[in-house]
Amino acid sequence: NKLRVIASSGPLQSVMSTYADTAIGRTIEHALGIPMNPNRAPDYKGIELKSSRLRKNKNRDNLFGQIPDWSISKMNSMKDILDAFGYMSTVNGDHRKRLNVTVSTTNTNPQGLYLDVDQRNDLLNECSTNNHYGAFASWRLSYLHSRLHTKHNETFWISANTSFDQNGKELFHLTDVEHTRRPLTSQFDLLLSQGDITLDHGMKLLDIGVVKERGPFFKMKKSVRGLLLPNP
Repeated sequence: NKLRVIASSGPLQSVMSTYADTAIGRTIEHALGIPMNPNRAPDYKGIELKSSRLRKNKNRDNLFGQIPDWSISKMNSMKDILDAFGYMSTVNGDHRKRLNVTVSTTNTNPQGLYLDVDQRNDLLNECSTNNHYGAFASWRLSYLHSRLHTKHNETFWISANTSFDQNGKELFHLTDVEHTRRPLTSQFDLLLSQGDITLDHGMKLLDIGVVKERGPFFKMKKSVRGLLLPNP
């Protein structure tokens, strides 16, 4: 009901001064009176809010972020991964080492990275075609199932059209919301194996020598949402 009231009141002006992927989520949470949520808990009364701009190239949902389990991984940190597979890149005049890639079970990306599902050993491995590295980062599948269940036991998937006002501020026009409950964790491994769930790195080396990683994020094709989250 709150979302309906907000939507009927016209477009929301972004609360962020510059364009950012997170602007829509922060703007909608601000309109709902929800403080910023830096932890892993769902956003509002046990409900996770996932907001996205309606655009043709936005065909994946962000499920959750989770670093590897270093206790069972060959590498020990995100910096090890960036050192091994990163590349120099200039973004908006900022030249530094980065690793902004998608990793999948069904193909090998330009950095030679791919995912491998090892259900027998309860593992998801991130691997390199370079035999020196092999399977260099690992997650317990059972822990990823737990993260999925905790994060998306109940979720509102909010969509909005966007435009800009005369001052260049982004505006969000809320269009629809899909309500899901109780993910089928048994489907998670299958969707990983089919390449419908992938892993995104968003990494860069800061001037102080440490690595900033936005994820890694597990993302799902919107077209299979109903398989993981039935009866929306």
